[in-house]
Amino acid sequence: MKKLAVILGLVALVAVSAIAQKLPGAGLIKGGIAGEAKSLTGAGATFPAVLYTKWFSEYAKLTGVQVNYQGIGSGGGIKSINDMTVDFGASDAPMKDDQLAAAKGGKLLHLPMTMGAVVPTYNVPGLSTSKKVLRFTAETLSAIYLGDITKWNDPKLVADNPELAKINRYIVVVHRSDGSGTTNIWTSYLTVVSDRWAKSVGYGTSVQWPVGLGGKGNEGVAGNVKQTQYSLGYVEEAYAVQNKLPVGQVKNAAGKWMEPSAKAVSMAASGVTLPEDLRVMMVNSANPEAWPISGFTWILVYQQQGDPAKATALTRLLWWNLHDGQAYAESLLYVPLPVDAIKKATGLLKSITVNGAPALPQDLANY
Repeated sequence: MKKLAVILGLVALVAVSAIAQKLPGAGLIKGGIAGEAKSLTGAGATFPAVLYTKWFSEYAKLTGVQVNYQGIGSGGGIKSINDMTVDFGASDAPMKDDQLAAAKGGKLLHLPMTMGAVVPTYNVPGLSTSKKVLRFTAETLSAIYLGDITKWNDPKLVADNPELAKINRYIVVVHRSDGSGTTNIWTSYLTVVSDRWAKSVGYGTSVQWPVGLGGKGNEGVAGNVKQTQYSLGYVEEAYAVQNKLPVGQVKNAAGKWMEPSAKAVSMAASGVTLPEDLRVMMVNSANPEAWPISGFTWILVYQQQGDPAKATALTRLLWWNLHDGQAYAESLLYVPLPVDAIKKATGLLKSITVNGAPALPQDLANY
């Protein structure tokens, strides 16, 4: 995309998630079928890796199709699918127009799989149990990552967290070292809320960080924060919870202190007009109930497939992810897709062909 697509808007109705009702199209895949490949490879985003691990395990039990997924970061996922070294890529950052043009296999599709929250997480010894949840504003988060706020007892942090007045320690800033869609969501948020960040750093899967130390993958950032006292990093929420790290509250665009939740992330998508190619960002929603650092994560696939067996296995897997897999999302701290996103993604899925014919088996293609 030539510019950051940021959707702002307050709407009255919340997008209905797949988990809130029986989704049409669920339960149609009951096992493996003749003629489909028994293995697929994918690589990319670590943001959805916790959910993908569960999905692919359950799908293998159901169909016998083994999915080898490597969480190497969104940048690696984009490169892998562009180079055609995997059957599908994965990214939390929508590909840019020049990246799409460089794809070796023709037109690439973005199929959203789930939504989630990117959260600030930290390791600050000395906080009392009752005051352990710290509060951050757009101003303080951008200032920390710009290197303008360097200590935990900075007056701007203390204004929202009085107990930090006694923490006279430097902040160890942690960020991703690899190409990352989580970074794209985080830096897209900072770009929207801070003119200085927008002008000096900007957004993307990789940026020139003003300060900090890097960790590879969400797991690397979470690991660095857990092992480093007085540190602050950003991760997909599941990684903070898995590592027993605290998650900070963030003041949203409406001025409300928010904690990440399925409802708050859903609110960030509420009212979003989805483009036909489904490439869209949702940071800093004006909805007063929205978590401000939210985003989709996508699987990237070629519209024209060359191997009939793999095309059958891949499209059936994606159908199951979109319709049946959504039920696993919330328990793993992800958010099921809005029904509108599932319908549009299903339309893109049905457009995938192999040798000029629909790649989806007829029972699904005609559903």
